[in-house]
Amino acid sequence: IVADLLDFIGDAPLVAHNAGFDFAFLNGELGACGFPPVCHRTRMVDTLQIARGKLPGAKHTLDALCNRYGIDRSHRVVHGALLDAQLLAQVYVELLGGRQIGLGLTPMSIVADTGPVAATAPRPARRPRVFAASEGELAAHAAFMKQIPDALWESAEAA
Repeated sequence: IVADLLDFIGDAPLVAHNAGFDFAFLNGELGACGFPPVCHRTRMVDTLQIARGKLPGAKHTLDALCNRYGIDRSHRVVHGALLDAQLLAQVYVELLGGRQIGLGLTPMSIVADTGPVAATAPRPARRPRVFAASEGELAAHAAFMKQIPDALWESAEAA
């Protein structure tokens, strides 16, 4: 079965939720069967890390992510590798940007305007803060400036 598994995964990236745990387990089992590890960090796609980056402060369990993205998990009674892999595939698509709603090629001019997004909404102008230098700071600055030999601004002031 190991040869079939290795044939199946080939050199594809391996997606897992909490990948470090899963890959350590898989590599351990491969080692016990006399095979070299196949799960290296370069192949690892960890949806838990992606979720933590995209959704800081939220719950990142598979169940919580399914709920967040509206993925039906009603048939999931207990943890099962096949069903969890199918659910994780849907979560992974959502974490990458979401499912394509349809294959229609509707021009953007026809698509409903949902209003500005937060990143492009105008912000009210702020008045710049002005901090006046103290007498001590001005004196320290003048002393520092005198230490600079042949300063260009001195020749410009003289002209």
